[in-house]
Amino acid sequence: MTKGTPSQGRHNKGSNHIVCRRCGRRAYHVRKKACAACGFGKSTKIKRFAWKWKKVTGKGNRLK
Repeated sequence: MTKGTPSQGRHNKGSNHIVCRRCGRRAYHVRKKACAACGFGKSTKIKRFAWKWKKVTGKGNRLK
């Protein structure tokens, strides 16, 4: 096996993220023990940002 770029293709064996117990998304980091999507393992409150959830004008101002 040679060094460098050809051997970098063999670095895709394991997965860092598994399915989160709280939000169900594949965002729970195994080594960090925290979910990147909802913050499970890091905080008791669900992770939420204003720029991610905006009110949409139109049919009844539903939250998206």
